[in-house]
Amino acid sequence: MSKDMENTEMVQYIGVSVTEDNPLVQAKRQHHRAVLKNGVCNLYPSHVAQHKWRFIQDSVTTLVDMRWRYALFICTFTFFFSWTAFAVLWWLIAYAHGDFEERHQNSSDWTPCVTQLYNFTSCFLFSMENQHTTGFGARMPTEECPEAIFLMCMQGIVGVILQSIMVGLVFLKMVRPKQRTRTLEFSNNAVICRRNGKLCLMFRVGDLRRSHIIEAKMRVLLVQTWTTPEGEVISPSRTELRVEDTSDVKSNFFCLLWPETVVHCIDKSSLLYELSANDLREANFEIVVIMEGTIESTDQRVQARTSYLPAEILWGHRFEPVVSYDKSQGRYDVDYNRFHCTEPVETPRVSAREQYNNSKVPITCNEVAC
Repeated sequence: MSKDMENTEMVQYIGVSVTEDNPLVQAKRQHHRAVLKNGVCNLYPSHVAQHKWRFIQDSVTTLVDMRWRYALFICTFTFFFSWTAFAVLWWLIAYAHGDFEERHQNSSDWTPCVTQLYNFTSCFLFSMENQHTTGFGARMPTEECPEAIFLMCMQGIVGVILQSIMVGLVFLKMVRPKQRTRTLEFSNNAVICRRNGKLCLMFRVGDLRRSHIIEAKMRVLLVQTWTTPEGEVISPSRTELRVEDTSDVKSNFFCLLWPETVVHCIDKSSLLYELSANDLREANFEIVVIMEGTIESTDQRVQARTSYLPAEILWGHRFEPVVSYDKSQGRYDVDYNRFHCTEPVETPRVSAREQYNNSKVPITCNEVAC
């Protein structure tokens, strides 16, 4: 290795070495998403010891995360299993007492444990009636068998517990905060342009409901994979980017009364400080957006996620306005048909460092994207 190469600090990204001048650039490699556009994490555990048993132990979370068709199937199967299990017990009690003997079926001198029990089918019907307190009136326990009275009490308790669990499961699946993210909208693309004389990375987020997210907090992470000079592979490496809203308030909390543009100022502390428009084409990183807040109507915490790859970042664009005042209705209207639309804006194609060091840089204007 030459002496010049030894004096040059190298950083290696996923097997490709590049100089530290452009640490985000990686040639001939494509970054695969860690977070999909819909917010689903593209991470799956493998080779986990006792994987199924651990999920069974955490049965509540497993049932809540399960798809509706599987959850409803388990609920139905549980009820049928409980009816059948108690029907077997009722049949055993009646059989041991002799209620199924032919000479006792129509005898007025014989008192059965449960009236109108003739076979297993009638035991199953009585089990279902007793567990759900249907009580059609034809079948009822008598004072003849103490074990039948005890079993009736036990089935009533088990029935109440099962119904409570099933109702709680259905309620949790219906009101879980994950469903609220379907009414939160992120822009399809992020943009890079100048704002107030500074180069900024921006994306847009909006809330489709009139009951908004309270104290929405935004976190933006730059995710990349790289190897340190010592040979340690850090995968993934996450670095948080400082963000602010359109009011230039340096805070992670946002007001989502209307669509908000989240801004990351590309200054000396930003990892994008040395990234130019040409570097962006060959860059290999992922920007993960995480928004957390409280649902106003249910007071539950919710988290929405999305991500942007370099190909989804438009250089020299800004978002079109979507909020206008309707005088006839006396209200503000938000046009979500234009939510993802951008317009070209004069932006130098050099990095932020070159822009700040040299104010006389070429300015280009791109085409409209919508």
